[in-house]
Amino acid sequence: MQAMPETADQSKRPDKDVRPLTGNEAIARGAWEAGVRVAAAYPGTPSTEIMESLAAYPAEDLHAQWSTNEKVALDVAIGASFAGSRALASMKHVGLNVAADAFMSQAYIGVNGGLVLAVCDDPGIHSSQNEQDSRIYGQFATVPVLEPSDAQEALDLTRLAFDLSEQFDTMVIVRGTTRLSHTRSPVAIGPRSEHPSRGFVENPAKNVMIPAHARRRHTAVIEREAKLKQYLETATINRWETGDASFGVITAGTCYPYVREVLPNASVLKLGASWPLPEGLLRRYCESVERVFVVEELEPVIEKELRALGIKVEGKQFFPREGEFSPEILRAGFEKAGVLEPRAKRASWALEPLARPPVLCAGCPHTSSFMAVRASGARVAGDIGCYTLACLDPLRGLDTTVSMGSSIGNAIGMAMAGDTKPVMATIGDSTFLHAGIPSLINAVYNQANITVLLLDNHITAMTGGQEHPGTGKTLRGGDAPKVDYEALVRAIGVTWVRTVDSYDLAQMYQTLREAIAHRGVSVIISNRPCVLDPMKIKGPALAIVNEQCNACQSCMNLGCPALTWGDDTFEGRHKVKIDQSMCIGCTLCAQVCTVDCIKPAAPMTTTTVTQ
Repeated sequence: MQAMPETADQSKRPDKDVRPLTGNEAIARGAWEAGVRVAAAYPGTPSTEIMESLAAYPAEDLHAQWSTNEKVALDVAIGASFAGSRALASMKHVGLNVAADAFMSQAYIGVNGGLVLAVCDDPGIHSSQNEQDSRIYGQFATVPVLEPSDAQEALDLTRLAFDLSEQFDTMVIVRGTTRLSHTRSPVAIGPRSEHPSRGFVENPAKNVMIPAHARRRHTAVIEREAKLKQYLETATINRWETGDASFGVITAGTCYPYVREVLPNASVLKLGASWPLPEGLLRRYCESVERVFVVEELEPVIEKELRALGIKVEGKQFFPREGEFSPEILRAGFEKAGVLEPRAKRASWALEPLARPPVLCAGCPHTSSFMAVRASGARVAGDIGCYTLACLDPLRGLDTTVSMGSSIGNAIGMAMAGDTKPVMATIGDSTFLHAGIPSLINAVYNQANITVLLLDNHITAMTGGQEHPGTGKTLRGGDAPKVDYEALVRAIGVTWVRTVDSYDLAQMYQTLREAIAHRGVSVIISNRPCVLDPMKIKGPALAIVNEQCNACQSCMNLGCPALTWGDDTFEGRHKVKIDQSMCIGCTLCAQVCTVDCIKPAAPMTTTTVTQ
């Protein structure tokens, strides 16, 4: 091990209090220990639990909030930094796209109180529309990017990020990934360090980004980058682990434990920051081994920088640019590179995995909306939320989905381009507040002939049931003003607005037909709470009267997971049965039944079960 100067590594405390934490919980703990005073986020998997965890700490320690979108969250954190307090904003990788305008300008301004962004990427696209690499944003803005490899480092590097932010007058990104965010491991925790507010510093030349000021600040950013590189030359967040000198591996983040599992005796340089890079340290390391491999998920950020320095390295020719890494993927890459002997082929198992496509929940209030949408024959621009699953069989109710809040703008473009079908946009309540309102204003202003279906399920359902300005509750559960969607839409200038009970299928069909017939912008608000969050709703279950069922299978078009194929048949077609443990009694299947054979099962009292 090459000697490095000491830093404030919290895991080396003699009086350790060790707890099992996920990476997200550890980032939250690190922010709290660092004395954060204001924290803001918009929920997005895999980052959601950071802010939920921070909200569990005392309100007198910090203000934690859900914001309407990621840009607002970052702006709130920036404001707190201006005021002299330590602040954190958290988001997923695509959320940084939303916050990018403020992010790029603040990179020039710097900080007063420490300012940290926790950004969680999603290699493998477990719950996102892409797998972009947020390290490139750090490189783009010349903002340092710290990369924890486990939950302990997530805490330690988050604490360090606040110190670096104030020391170098910069925002700092702490980058997580899905694997780090949701993997639990032992973490040594410590006490909170209080950092009194520095107070607002009146300095327009630094704080106000007009062109004349920005030109000077760009010079400061370049000088800051040089200082950060110098710091990282000797920082202990980089670890040089000596081993077999025939080849070496440069890596960072959650790739590190995979490298160590596959190559326990290798020489490894583990970088604690993937931007900026310490040139001197990298050159010394690369000179110590015969071949150098760079192992990094997604884009070859480190590899390209090393090549630009004239250092011969190998990487993406052996390891993929897409997907999440695993020990198996790394082993295959190193075998291909000739540094590991191929394993003997193991006996293959002729197993066929059970196909379990994602579906809306049993009784989901969005189901009826998309049945009506499909029947309308409209061209449908979709958005980001649980309801995006309606693009799949059997609902098949969406034609496009781009990003948060894109649906209404996309629909405007379709209508203006002369699509021959009626044009519709579907958007959830949280997404509408996040990024849909400006597009609706644009639709009214430009007199677009579109129908907007606002799917109000009273919660941010896709990420686990978080509150938003339309729920009447704050992150900590306190009462808050509640957005009146119908009043808001009318204030924008929409004259044709209707609110519909999502479980009234006939009304949904009829209202949608009337909305499409209206010339101009029409808005339907489908109104029913999510069946799972924040409470699991359970009503009297339904059952099939088997003798009466003619196996028409109309109810199967709902895609409800409580409906399955039965063993009995009618004229060669399978009849249907209802899994009463899953059925919540929404009655949608009974409403579409052609022979009225779906009835309440044994009487039971309607209950609401707290999760």
